[in-house]
Amino acid sequence: MDPDDLCPCGSGRSYASCCGPVHARTRLAATPEELMRSRYSAFALGLEDHLLATWHPRTRPADVAPDPALRWTGLVVQAAAGAPDDTTGTVEFTASYVSPDGPGAMHEVSRFERRGGRWFYLDGEVS
Repeated sequence: MDPDDLCPCGSGRSYASCCGPVHARTRLAATPEELMRSRYSAFALGLEDHLLATWHPRTRPADVAPDPALRWTGLVVQAAAGAPDDTTGTVEFTASYVSPDGPGAMHEVSRFERRGGRWFYLDGEVS
């Protein structure tokens, strides 16, 4: 992805000033929402290493393989809780995609936990 392209997370900022530095591990996500946006972008870009690195050790799977048949097309954040110094947070979002069966959307309320100064995705309730 070109650093000047718009970030896949829908922030309206360039990839280089949004999720790019989080993916490159030159900057940590400051909030649960920022981490969730970076994870959405990682799904959209197929960055499995970022998904695993940001998954809480208690709930992280052995591997993660984004479905190559899905194309992620949009993200809307409905609610986010968790400031940089909090220890827990949540993000409610809807992610849109296109699959071989047509367009769809996934709604999730994700839980995050901060450990050692870093935010991690803990789990989520999909509806």
